[in-house]
Amino acid sequence: MSGKNLDLEIPFYIVREIEETGAEYVEARLHTREEIGCILKNGQLEPAIVTSSYGLGVRALFDGTLVFSATNIIDRENAKKVIEETLKKGKNASNLTRNKIKFSREKRIKKKWAAVEHQKLMDKSFEELIKMLRELDNIVLEEKDYIPMRFLELEISAEKKLFTNSQGTFIEGYVPRLYIGGFLTGLKEGKSVQKTIEFGGSGGWEIITELEVFEKFRKQVQVIKEILEKGQKTVPGIYDIITGPEVTGIMVHESIGHPFEADRILGREGAQAGESYLKPTDMGRRIGSEEANISDDPTIPNSYGFYLYDDEGVPARRRKLVVNGVVNELLHNRATAREFKTKSNGAARANKFDREPIVRMANTYVEPGDYTFEELIKDVKKGIFVNSFMEWNIDDIRWNQRYVGHETYLIENGEIKHPLINPVIEVTTERLWSSLDARGKEIQFWAATCGKGDPMQGAPVWAGGPYLRFRNLEVKTR
Repeated sequence: MSGKNLDLEIPFYIVREIEETGAEYVEARLHTREEIGCILKNGQLEPAIVTSSYGLGVRALFDGTLVFSATNIIDRENAKKVIEETLKKGKNASNLTRNKIKFSREKRIKKKWAAVEHQKLMDKSFEELIKMLRELDNIVLEEKDYIPMRFLELEISAEKKLFTNSQGTFIEGYVPRLYIGGFLTGLKEGKSVQKTIEFGGSGGWEIITELEVFEKFRKQVQVIKEILEKGQKTVPGIYDIITGPEVTGIMVHESIGHPFEADRILGREGAQAGESYLKPTDMGRRIGSEEANISDDPTIPNSYGFYLYDDEGVPARRRKLVVNGVVNELLHNRATAREFKTKSNGAARANKFDREPIVRMANTYVEPGDYTFEELIKDVKKGIFVNSFMEWNIDDIRWNQRYVGHETYLIENGEIKHPLINPVIEVTTERLWSSLDARGKEIQFWAATCGKGDPMQGAPVWAGGPYLRFRNLEVKTR
């Protein structure tokens, strides 16, 4: 791993020694993450980003008490210290623990897996990364009279994990990822527009083409110009809303993905990232119309949130969170699965060796439907097409939310008219998804880094879906 001369026997040694002391369960994760990035700020090159983390995370269950230890020194002598530290934590904490933790019983697995990478990301030089950013910057410069300020970032990373536990599981995984981010500020004749742009995926350098980075980036630049030139005030009122995949994605990520994390429902994240409007007894609860079909799937090839096994050694799979408007499945790790009397669905992830795996989304989206975009628009007499968003906000239990449109257009009698400025949708989760009446055929994703935990863990994810049609939503303006 990472070219170091490592004793890969250390994780197995630690698991074996702690288990022999009487621990109910032990796991060890050898975790490497390397990142290289560059930044252009208004065309000026910022200092390069070069980071590397390498180390071992260990968890153990002692009489219902789960403890965690970590180290970045991987040798036999330090392994003994980690064992002693873990045993000490287990002994001390077990006297203070009221609610005993148990893990769901999962199958023993031995696998090696990796994202498909044709042109290796980590073989790219800084010069090649900077050249890529310069090419994107030149697209902005074509409209410099409209976009005087821009921030561009490109990052490549490689993540390797070796996982083993006391139940005989052994997994090796490797995921290279690419991320391109931008923040553009448009100014013209007293009008201002700001837009965050993000692209990301797993695999090799070839994903730049697959993600259509240059084409979509150029489109975003032209959208800013169009808003500044032609944007008209939004008239508040009741409208049918067509959302583009980007807006679909942020809505589903925030109002369904996060509140369906089982640890939030049990209150663990209450002091950090919030709780959930769902209760443990809400399985089968109706939360939307028959058209509300929402999933989370880590196994999508080339996705930014791609993985095949989670950080508890459980196989990843598509999780059907909402089926025909009804709560169908939550996101679980092994502890929450045991609490809910089910099996883990592989949702435990950690972003570094010294972070505990917690319940995370991967690629959350609305399932596609049967309509073309033209068919969705045709049946709208008075509506707004919200193709992308400028900002969003949602409360701690993910119930009351607010989305401010970026690229938006008035719809009259089935025809798209002029662009609008800052339409604001304020709605509850149940009202939003209950008003959904049609889904488009085409599904698209965009990349993001999802924050959760304490210490904070940023997890790579995709969010998206098809074009959606919502009926009779209230629209305000800023």
